Amino acid sequence: MARNSILGVFAKSPLKPLEKHIRIVAKCSNQLVPFFAAIAESDWSTAGKVRKKISKYEQDADALKRQLRLELPGGLFMPVDRADLLELLTQQDKIANKAKDIAGRILGRKLIIPESLQEEFKQYVQRNIEAIEKAAEAINELDDLLETGFRGREVEYVAKMIQQLDDIEDDTDSLQIALRKNLLAIEGDLNPVDVMFLYQIIDWVGDLADLAERVGARLEILLARK
Repeated sequence: MARNSILGVFAKSPLKPLEKHIRIVAKCSNQLVPFFAAIAESDWSTAGKVRKKISKYEQDADALKRQLRLELPGGLFMPVDRADLLELLTQQDKIANKAKDIAGRILGRKLIIPESLQEEFKQYVQRNIEAIEKAAEAINELDDLLETGFRGREVEYVAKMIQQLDDIEDDTDSLQIALRKNLLAIEGDLNPVDVMFLYQIIDWVGDLADLAERVGARLEILLARK
């Protein structure tokens, strides 16, 4: 996008590009659902195709991140601090990076989720993605916050979503503890190297909700400064 074009976007709504970015990030992470569904069936061909989609979304998010960093001028009057916007952008981008890392590691090793853990692992992945979706929902209220001057009921509404995000992240912590416990109970029957990578994948999936919570925390800081 040309410089004048990106400036036009910011002049119209300085928060729109941030909202566009989180939507790409959410699409990227959502692809983990069909990805792990293919893994459960040992359908590596489909998993590879989905991984390519994840990689494409991650590249799109990364390109937009770099573009915004370069094109957002420091001297432009902004309703919120430029540094806060860029930090929020950084946290959002880490979610897409993590989704790509997860898919890449699983596919690279052709790592199978043990059958006895697949149902709870599926729930665990879904709950982490729900955290990202809640973060995206909150970020997409930025325009309405701007219109209301970051005051009133809209602030309360967004604050409630941030609290819901925190609650979801707490749920993912509990699910992770249970999943690790159940993996421990069967790890003696598995390849030791696979076990090591399974623990890593469990941690990385949990990072998705942690990163989503950080997005909420950065948004909360932004609200507090108004």
